[in-house]
Amino acid sequence: MPPYRNGNISGVSWQAFVLVGFEGGPETQALLFVVFLAVYVVTILGNLTMIVVITLDAHLHSPMYFFLKNLSFLDLCYSSVIAPNTLANFFSSTKIMTFAGCATQFFFFSLLVTTEGFLLAVMAYDRFLAICSPLRYPITMHPTACTRLVLGSYCGGCLNSIVQTSLTFHLPFCSSHHINHFFCDVPPLLQLACTDTSLNQLVMFGFCGLIIVGTTLVVLVSYGYITVTILRMSSTAGQWKVFSTCGSHMTAVSLFYGTVFVMYAQPGAVESMEQGKVVSIFYTLVIPMLNPLIYSLRNKDVKDALRRLGQKHTAT
Repeated sequence: MPPYRNGNISGVSWQAFVLVGFEGGPETQALLFVVFLAVYVVTILGNLTMIVVITLDAHLHSPMYFFLKNLSFLDLCYSSVIAPNTLANFFSSTKIMTFAGCATQFFFFSLLVTTEGFLLAVMAYDRFLAICSPLRYPITMHPTACTRLVLGSYCGGCLNSIVQTSLTFHLPFCSSHHINHFFCDVPPLLQLACTDTSLNQLVMFGFCGLIIVGTTLVVLVSYGYITVTILRMSSTAGQWKVFSTCGSHMTAVSLFYGTVFVMYAQPGAVESMEQGKVVSIFYTLVIPMLNPLIYSLRNKDVKDALRRLGQKHTAT
């Protein structure tokens, strides 16, 4: 137990937290372990497959698939920030995480999730240019521009992560050192602070709300123009192909933004941690697992690339 300073638990870097995780006896913990492990394995295999296929198949060397490969990389990374430690804690008697470990986990989780939010908006903008301005598309979305858009997404994620991590881990934690969650996140950490957290909550809602609203507007405006363009197409086959491609993106966007909004951008989120745990499972584990399935199963180009790679492997 960390020493007390003026009646409070010291907030120095070697302070330890206890991740409470999920309630239940050994049978429940074992069942949850199996479910989480299965989801994580599918997440790894699915996202690695997307990265390898897009890298190796020359037919997929286009801006859309460049962004999709980066999306798979983000999904792989941020689920890996959470899942291994969560799996280990299911059978741990202490479930302890150091102050530094907690801060590190939160920093990278916040960085990667925020970056994914920006990247989804970039992908919507990419589809808007490809469908609504096809003649300008090759000039506008050249490789350097694509790289800059991805780096810009990471810069936005890094800025949000630095602000959130700095504000959160400079708080004095004294009410308890038990985090009512399965990973280190802002809402449960704010509950442990022994000082007024109004500023932290305002910054969290402000930053997350601004990011979600801003990126959602980009997505809605982009797909508004895309819908109008599709309806003007004379070819039914062309309409179906565009709807199929864009439908995958809209499915991924709706799942991601919906769960993140419930957790971070509405005032009741901080007080309802049991609901928060369930919501967090979706955007930390389920959505990273579903994204490659959504994009591959609904995308003819990816399925054709998988078939070509399979035939090439069989031939050799």
